[in-house]
Amino acid sequence: MKQTVAPIERVNDFVVKFANVNGSGSASANLLFAKSILRMGIPVAPRNIFPSNIQGLPTWFEVRVNENGWRGRRGGVDLMVAMNPQTWEQDVKEIEPGGYLFYDSTKPLPAAKFRDDITIIGMPLTGICNREYTDARQRQLFKNIIYVGALSALLEIEPEAIAELIGELYKGKEALLKPNVQAMRMGRTYAQNELDWPLGIRVKRANAVGEKIFIEGNSAAALGCVYGGATVAAWYPITPSSSLAEAFARHCRRFRTDPATGKARYAIVQAEDELASIGIVIGATWNGARAFTCTSGPGISLMQEFIGLAYFAEIPAVLFDIQRGSPSTGMPTRTQQADLLSCAYASHGDTKHVLIFPQDPKEAFEFAALSFDLADRLQTPIFVMMDLDIGMQDWLCEPLAWDDSRKLDRGKVMSYEDLEAGKDFGRYLDVDGDGIAYRTYPGTHPNRGSYFTRGSTKDRYARYTEDGATYVDNMQRLQRKFETAKQYLPRPVRKDAAQKTRCGAIYFGSTAPAMEEALAALAGQGIHLDTLRIRAFPFHDEIADFIADHEQVYVVEQNRDAQMRMLLVNELAVDAAKLIPVLHYDGTPITARFILREVGEKLAMFNVTPLRKVAP
Repeated sequence: MKQTVAPIERVNDFVVKFANVNGSGSASANLLFAKSILRMGIPVAPRNIFPSNIQGLPTWFEVRVNENGWRGRRGGVDLMVAMNPQTWEQDVKEIEPGGYLFYDSTKPLPAAKFRDDITIIGMPLTGICNREYTDARQRQLFKNIIYVGALSALLEIEPEAIAELIGELYKGKEALLKPNVQAMRMGRTYAQNELDWPLGIRVKRANAVGEKIFIEGNSAAALGCVYGGATVAAWYPITPSSSLAEAFARHCRRFRTDPATGKARYAIVQAEDELASIGIVIGATWNGARAFTCTSGPGISLMQEFIGLAYFAEIPAVLFDIQRGSPSTGMPTRTQQADLLSCAYASHGDTKHVLIFPQDPKEAFEFAALSFDLADRLQTPIFVMMDLDIGMQDWLCEPLAWDDSRKLDRGKVMSYEDLEAGKDFGRYLDVDGDGIAYRTYPGTHPNRGSYFTRGSTKDRYARYTEDGATYVDNMQRLQRKFETAKQYLPRPVRKDAAQKTRCGAIYFGSTAPAMEEALAALAGQGIHLDTLRIRAFPFHDEIADFIADHEQVYVVEQNRDAQMRMLLVNELAVDAAKLIPVLHYDGTPITARFILREVGEKLAMFNVTPLRKVAP
């Protein structure tokens, strides 16, 4: 078949996508591929798009290679490694004109299965494995390593980088190390002898990684919990949050074990359900520990009544919501930002909760540590709003900063000395006018400082009452406390464009990397937008000011119902017509191209003309 479009020619800037069958061992090989490029000093951004079964359904692994350091998904595929017959048509369709298709050519395929505007690269992987191995499982596993070896030749990846990574993976396991290295070199040798190499897309050693680290958001958040002083975790397994609890357990074994006695100075409880897990957290924090739970949308739904108790009884708690496709069971292994409303107003009645939105693992670490200070200061539940894209994917980010001199802020806690001196203690008494009352830990004083903790209406001294005026007074104090929270929360990040503009964009969380790339592309077309990245709720005054400064503001988020836009309209009483939703919610991480297209079309409707003519 004659190719009708010239092959793509790019160095250190392309997208490779692997199409595999879940349970085939491909994820490890594909991550090995990504890390080998990273080891050559070239930034990568891998995305494992996997199904919610153990084996058999389609799975994809996308690797963004970009020397400029763009960490979001670009959109489109330059090289498709098509290993799954079930998704062949879909996978081939996704390749960019001039792109490349690498496939297992053991069985011939009709010409109709291919395109004439891409480069076809066939390698008889199954045939090679059948010849070299007798065990069926080995044939499958080594097939993955063989194609990684072939790709190392086609893309000019240094084989030493792959061999080094394999050595680290199987350190002390010689029986596994040697055959994996042999399989990689077998694939590389075949490609060098039988295929045209290198391709137009390839890598070249660079120095663009520096001191950055490669880490999953859940692992970073778990380390932030340790740094933030957490000693108790209660959780119930649910994708995509389980790895946060598992990482916390690993970190605690290292940092929370008494070196003298070997005893654990932490408690991690896998509860019987989500209700029990949040109940354990509330009990632990009431007793003075720092505790958290990690869950996803379905777990938040089940925890509603206990969340309301913690809000009304004013008990600290930290909840990590690693958001996924919803509602109901939804898409457990896909990503969304669709729990904003269910968390902001969790439980029945008039409730409002603090939300913080990290954009990557570094902020997941920082905000995790901060969340425990916030919970203690404000004596209320704090929601760390992550998602599957941040939580379960490996990200390249700046190193995590650990300061051993950091002091934990326990907030307003009356000591034995305070109580002994006869200071007036009213558990819900607003002494300082900021809505935050003083509390005591159980057992602080033998005769003073005790109170009833209740979810029913009470007066300033925690005494039961059904008096309407007392109830209103308490609810107004809680609202004052919510306003006070703003001074402790991460402020929004505003960036004004190089040119004065009538339009702005608001975004948050994992949307940030793709958004930043899209903004750069728009600027390259002469279209400039001021931007604001929201990092917390309740909203700071700067957010209302930003909206007031622009005629139109595009609110980019990953859910169907424009939930951030709803919060902005509801809480800030801004003109809803000024806030234009840009919504992505198919379960895959948002791409720069999607934002570029959607915002570009809306700007065109608004008659925004580029400041300079752009070559077609």
